[in-house]
Amino acid sequence: MADYSNRTDLQNPAAKMAATAAKGQAYGEAGKQIAAQQAVPMGASPAPSMPQGIAPGSMGGLTRPTERPSEPITAGADFGAGPNASQSGIPTIAPGFNDSLEELKVLYRQFPNTDLGNLLSSLLNEGA
Repeated sequence: MADYSNRTDLQNPAAKMAATAAKGQAYGEAGKQIAAQQAVPMGASPAPSMPQGIAPGSMGGLTRPTERPSEPITAGADFGAGPNASQSGIPTIAPGFNDSLEELKVLYRQFPNTDLGNLLSSLLNEGA
């Protein structure tokens, strides 16, 4: 068996998932799929992690006691008692800020291409 020292999910050989193939594939495809899974084995599914001190299944209880009894319910909102959004460290969006446009700009810087450049140009010219 190969040594996968950087894969903690494969340290226990008994926890490996068995190689399987989807049904209804073309002739020979299932064999290729199983061979690929055996080349790099799949580890067991990771166990979901829970915050410390919270029992599994108790996360969504609407009737559980508050975790912050001295904090007003309006803390973080721009109205009511308690700190407002900027005092709470919640980022505010400036008027006219387009989150989608900023995301497209980041994507274009990472993966420049003609289509994305044309889309950005048309969106930027539209707002001018």
